[in-house]
Amino acid sequence: MKNTTVIASLLFSIFCVSAMPAATAAGAATVKVTPLGSHDGEFCAQDRALIFEDPDGTRILYDAGRTVRGGSDPRLGKIDGVLLSHVHSDHLGDMHQAEANAGTCAAPDFSVKSAPSSVTEEVVLAKKAKLFVGGEMGDFFSRRITAAGGSADQVLLVRFGGQRKIGGVSIASVPAAHSNGLDEKFLSGALAEGLAANGVKAYVGPAGGFVLTFSNGLAVYLSGDTGIIADQDLVVRRFYKPKLAVLNIGGIFSTGPQEAAYVINDLVRPNAVIASHVNEAATKDGKFLPGSKFLEFKTAVKVPVYAPLSGKTMEFNVDGKCVAGC
Repeated sequence: MKNTTVIASLLFSIFCVSAMPAATAAGAATVKVTPLGSHDGEFCAQDRALIFEDPDGTRILYDAGRTVRGGSDPRLGKIDGVLLSHVHSDHLGDMHQAEANAGTCAAPDFSVKSAPSSVTEEVVLAKKAKLFVGGEMGDFFSRRITAAGGSADQVLLVRFGGQRKIGGVSIASVPAAHSNGLDEKFLSGALAEGLAANGVKAYVGPAGGFVLTFSNGLAVYLSGDTGIIADQDLVVRRFYKPKLAVLNIGGIFSTGPQEAAYVINDLVRPNAVIASHVNEAATKDGKFLPGSKFLEFKTAVKVPVYAPLSGKTMEFNVDGKCVAGC
């Protein structure tokens, strides 16, 4: 009788585990974040690009910029989706390095010109990936991707308050306080000439950021270029509740270290943050330089701060805790 009871208990336990919802099982999995910067193992002036990998294998590239070496960059691997926060050249990608580590961390050598195309479009076409954009960028990029040999349905518009899904990842668009003018170098003919002659840019709608919610339950706020805005509290924190943030901290063109620290400590309040977009060489031989914006930000922030060292993969659990690679 005792053995029968033990066997029944074991069978019941096995049944409970097998019947466990997929989301619960996935909760133990991690989200991988891999920076693609200009210099291996460093955090450099033009670094923006990050690859996020969901536990289900879905891979998303965020703001390719100039440090992804076109669509054939061997670091890319499989890319399912590409996010573009806005069309400024350092995010869209007007040029890139010919090879890894070209130039210096402070001044990478971007000798390969992509414009009038862009690094972002090259990746979308090469990887047959989906491109997620907001504002007035949907129709613009649909026409360009189609003209370059892709298909219009590769471009997916997601405006503020809306969401899309790719694989196990939900993609929400959130506001950013920034401009979003397209440089004439990405255009041609009379329009490009007229814009250049008058010193104006082509308007393609507001800039934005994103909140990604992964299949393990982790929500991540991607700020894009932005200043301090109330939406970081009212929308990002209160509605989406991200446990991890990626915040641009370079100053002048977006929040600087002190402003960014306020965003993290008082508005978004995640459990951890990855600093990005410092517009300077933050490290040398993987060590942080005295007086760097990264160290100023790290000192001012109350939660763990991580640096996107190029090629170094970090792994985060559902609570935004780094469990490997940090």
